[in-house]
Amino acid sequence: MTALKGPGDLSRPIARRVVLGGLGALSATLPAAAMGRRPPRDAPDQMRWTFDRLTNIGGVATTVEGDPRLIDSPYGRAVQFDGVDDRLVIDRHPLAGMSQFTFEALFRPDGGIFAQRWFHLNEEDPSPGAPPSVTRMLFEIRVTGQAWSLDAFTTGPGYKQTLLFQDKLFPVGQWYWVAQSYDGKTYRAFVNGQLQGEADIAFTPQGRGRSSIGARMNKIDYFKGAVREARFTPRGLAPEALLRT
Repeated sequence: MTALKGPGDLSRPIARRVVLGGLGALSATLPAAAMGRRPPRDAPDQMRWTFDRLTNIGGVATTVEGDPRLIDSPYGRAVQFDGVDDRLVIDRHPLAGMSQFTFEALFRPDGGIFAQRWFHLNEEDPSPGAPPSVTRMLFEIRVTGQAWSLDAFTTGPGYKQTLLFQDKLFPVGQWYWVAQSYDGKTYRAFVNGQLQGEADIAFTPQGRGRSSIGARMNKIDYFKGAVREARFTPRGLAPEALLRT
């Protein structure tokens, strides 16, 4: 493994890439048969956050910073972030306590700076004076010109893993369902149901905390684009069960 050293972030181990097509090709335009369709309803153990408002996302207290705006999208209302100082902070880590998980999100990247952390789930100890926790999982993107690549990352006691494959590029300005999952052995990342890469890790459940959408929890690496939905499942979903555009 090699280490990623990006602006304003710690070095992170990067998994071996999985090649599903030509190197460097823009691979977001998928055949209709590969795109699939959204399941008609969520399973009882799944939770969905819909970003069609700026308060009480998923019924959870939400703090607005900057000036994120509601916009229309092909999927309904969504929240747009300006890449400067916009973010939402939600008072919940939706995957806390899960030993397996699938974390999916529907978003539209619109270009901007190279490193953008747009969905950050962070464990936080509520005890007075407790030090900040580094246990977290997140989605970032790496933007080069008019293309982007997905960066999925998770870290906690005994594990630290990046799934970043900068030769797998997608055009900005379009909507994508991305996912990361853990099935008890293997951590995986997907774009529109297509595997980007995987690595075996010794994941352990993360504790309660908060979520930052639009930037890192410490208010850097702001996201330029829009977010419509996220879905959280307490098990590793098979690729055919993942949401797609």
